[in-house]
Amino acid sequence: MTEQSSATPLGATVLPRAAGLGWGAVGIFAFSFTLPFTSIAVAGLSPLFIGCGRAVVAALLAVLVLSIARHRRAAAVPLPSAVQWVRLAVVAAGVVVGFPLLTSFALVSVPASHAVVVIGLLPAATAVMAVLRGHERPAAAFWVFAVLGALAAMAFASLQNGGLGELHESDLLLFLAVLLCALGYAEGGLLARELGAWQTVSWALVLASPLMVVGAAVGWFQQPPHASPVEWAAFAYLGVVSMFLGFFAWYRGLAIGPIAQVGQVQLIQPVLGILWSALLLHERIGLPTLLGGLAVIACAGFAVRTRLTRKDA
Repeated sequence: MTEQSSATPLGATVLPRAAGLGWGAVGIFAFSFTLPFTSIAVAGLSPLFIGCGRAVVAALLAVLVLSIARHRRAAAVPLPSAVQWVRLAVVAAGVVVGFPLLTSFALVSVPASHAVVVIGLLPAATAVMAVLRGHERPAAAFWVFAVLGALAAMAFASLQNGGLGELHESDLLLFLAVLLCALGYAEGGLLARELGAWQTVSWALVLASPLMVVGAAVGWFQQPPHASPVEWAAFAYLGVVSMFLGFFAWYRGLAIGPIAQVGQVQLIQPVLGILWSALLLHERIGLPTLLGGLAVIACAGFAVRTRLTRKDA
């Protein structure tokens, strides 16, 4: 059979696992700047414009890449089937619409380092979504650590807000962002094996682009930009790298897989995010942030690892 795309058929082992981990690490490194740069951009740009506008920038790049690829090798970029379009809508809802918009609004009122710790739940949440999507039956320890990670993140958020149980609206936005992004990651990882890594993110961006154009226009006119060059540069990074190029590497890694093992690479994202918050934003990283981050990362790591030893009942 002639190879027609970069997609990897389910069950086939074409590249070594180290390649999957390597591509995954490149993607996560790119994503680790997302929250700090969003925090920079919201100082001069509307959160609605940032959340939608970055997707518009990425969608324009996606259209360009798809057009060039289809012109040169039409067979290499087949149109998704009807079922795949529905699944692409799930990917778009999670990583193109949900996560960018929700985190942009949340970072108006919370420091990037705070958001990074809450988003540290993403590896465990992605593993949960992959379990549900793949109809797996993992060991009970998987669910224990997943729940502990969620409780650790909620405890951290509420304590930083002044007392246990006091979650602010921004924290609820971050938790919802985690759920939607995890769903988009899990579904996107499966689709990347069928459509190819860059094709998956490109089609998802194209699918969501009409809504994102409207949202970006509304954000622009509701709150006209007064951004500095640095803030525009941060926005450019979000559109070109966080929303586009980073997903090339990330979905490529998930497609090579195994998804459960490549997903563990996400555990370095909170660490890097806290580091960038301190270096780029000069945020004070106190002991509560460090302890909260370590607790969430540890629970997420155990959840992902216990998923690898699921029961086959």
